[in-house]
Amino acid sequence: MKIAVITDSSAFLEDEYKNKENLFTLDIPIVIDGETYFEGKNLSNEDFYKKMSETAELPKTSQPSVAELEELLANLEKEDYTHVIGLFLSRGISGFYQNSFYLQNEFPNLVVKFFDTLITSAPLGYMVEIALNSIAAGDSFEEISQKLDYVIEKTRAYILVDDLKHLVKGGRLSNGAAIVGNLLSIKPILEFNREGQIVVYDKVRSSKKALKKLISIVKEASQEDDYQVFVIHSNARKLAEDVAQTLEEDGLENISIATVGAIIGTHLGENAIVLAISPVIK
Repeated sequence: MKIAVITDSSAFLEDEYKNKENLFTLDIPIVIDGETYFEGKNLSNEDFYKKMSETAELPKTSQPSVAELEELLANLEKEDYTHVIGLFLSRGISGFYQNSFYLQNEFPNLVVKFFDTLITSAPLGYMVEIALNSIAAGDSFEEISQKLDYVIEKTRAYILVDDLKHLVKGGRLSNGAAIVGNLLSIKPILEFNREGQIVVYDKVRSSKKALKKLISIVKEASQEDDYQVFVIHSNARKLAEDVAQTLEEDGLENISIATVGAIIGTHLGENAIVLAISPVIK
């Protein structure tokens, strides 16, 4: 059995995993002022946030290429891979999962399974890392699938953005929710729901109270199990460090800080904080 893992460039991966020979990453294009960029190739995080602040029109992202995925699967088949795991950004914020779903049955010599992760960024990267670690440990395809299904079911993510316009213009949040937030000075706490969509979870009067509430939500949600906690930020490192310190002082463990790159930063804008939890796989 030879297993490949395919993901997309919205996944945040620790450096030790980025160059694994059985990991393949599909690029998500980012368009800024008519120019196309690819995160980590011709666009750094620093350059992205600088360009976004200078452009009159918000950047745009599109889906990974289904044609590239098809070609990759054909090559994996030629390279004697027997199984493929696909872990892509949430179907609730991208049509890629649905558009590529049919490819699972197009390669007779491959057992292909695309997981509906319902998430992106660091929790998505964490799922990729679990798959790679499980492959290295010699787990069967069925055992790996069961682990991933469990992690997907238990993963939760809550979001506090500085400005809702990015989510609204990108079509990732309803206009109604944005109007309430802007006109009434309410800071909505958002979440990835069980459909993988970004929706309003709660509404709080001020940024300070919203952040306190966000921390409280994650503390409560993480009590039922042993969780990996992700503090994810879009160009707000100091705020992320402060939040991580607060969580540590409140007794939470397994806390890591991750950055939102250009793909997700396009939709969240600068100074967003995402708190996510995923179960620790022993």
